[in-house]
Amino acid sequence: MIARPDHPHPGEKNMKIGIIGAGNIGGNLTRRLTTLGHEVAVANSRGPQTLGALAQETGATPVTVAEAARGAEVVVVTIPLKNVPDLPSGLFDGAADGFVVIDTGNYYPQQRDGRIAAIEDDGQTESRWTEGHLGHPVVKAFNGTYAEDLLTRPLPAGAPDRLALPVAGDDDAAKATVRALIDELGFDSVDAGGLDDSWRQQPETPVYGLRAGVEAVTQALAEASPVRKDAFRYQG
Repeated sequence: MIARPDHPHPGEKNMKIGIIGAGNIGGNLTRRLTTLGHEVAVANSRGPQTLGALAQETGATPVTVAEAARGAEVVVVTIPLKNVPDLPSGLFDGAADGFVVIDTGNYYPQQRDGRIAAIEDDGQTESRWTEGHLGHPVVKAFNGTYAEDLLTRPLPAGAPDRLALPVAGDDDAAKATVRALIDELGFDSVDAGGLDDSWRQQPETPVYGLRAGVEAVTQALAEASPVRKDAFRYQG
């Protein structure tokens, strides 16, 4: 019997997951992960008192940003890139042993984030820059995913129209955890290489926003150019 994509797969371990950011991606991950039976703590910059509706809808626990990672086996950081340096020190104090951090972020210099020299001048990938500020390895995932797809397009493993998401990171075990979670959410995944290769899934690459399966996503990653397009360079 194939498990429904909105229910836990038989034998799968439910996890404690902290989500920092309750926007489109963070909110819909909260909705899906609680439905799957995971214990979710969710935080935003405005404080837990603003998350009552989401908590009531999902059963997630609203917390402060400083509390989001406590006991968490997976921490999802899904906030504007420009706000990453403002996250509190000791953010991961109290996280579970071997915890994994997922970075969903993108650099939007003209639209939101302003100029980040390490990305613009030094050629750091966006997630490598984020990793440096967080002080913990990250796995890049969900950065090119349409938030509504998390709710409307999950399918069981093996379904012919199942969408695939690229996943980049340096730690194979961490990537395996993230890819298993993506599978549980109802999507395939493609290993996009290490974090220094994650430019292949940054904004305006062929895979960014691509709704397609494993073969097409793999091809799109291979066709990416490391040259950052003008639309995603600072023009001030």
